[in-house]
Amino acid sequence: MAMSTAGTSARPMRADARRNHGRLLAAARTAFAEHGTDASLEDVARRAGVGIGTLYRHFPTRHALMSAVFQEAVTSLIIRSRELAEAERPCDALVEWLGAIVTHAGEYRGLAQALMSTCRDESSALARCNTPLREAGSALLGRAQSAGSVRPDVSIDDLMQLTNAIALAAEQSPDDPQLATRLLTLTLRGLKSSPSGD
Repeated sequence: MAMSTAGTSARPMRADARRNHGRLLAAARTAFAEHGTDASLEDVARRAGVGIGTLYRHFPTRHALMSAVFQEAVTSLIIRSRELAEAERPCDALVEWLGAIVTHAGEYRGLAQALMSTCRDESSALARCNTPLREAGSALLGRAQSAGSVRPDVSIDDLMQLTNAIALAAEQSPDDPQLATRLLTLTLRGLKSSPSGD
């Protein structure tokens, strides 16, 4: 059952509040896809057919709304990390997963930059995205390092920042759809512990 993100209460929302919550998320997805994550919140509320006060009751900050919009992608990325956890080639599995993050972050202009700016800010609502992604990525990174295919000095925080930077670079170069893939390939070469690694 949907829960409000506005307060500390975990009480189930009333039916009308659930409807408003769903409409706001749908409207935010559309507005963010069209105008980026800096889209007008007043426009989001208007699209949802509610007042701006209702939006803020559900999502007290822009980052709270962005976090809610990105949760489906976070869930998908975590599931994919579990699927890749037993891959025969751990480094390739890690890079594939990082590529999936780039793809998801690229769905909404401005998301990669927001994730970069809040990656170490546990007080940000976007920590609901960053924290579980770091944990999932740490498991894949650790496995690749244990296999000797990724250098031991590589950290998941560095990889998350690098991945968001790649997504941001791709966002800034829409006329070069292969840019993210090329940058990820360069990342793979830099991650490996030796030319003959995984």
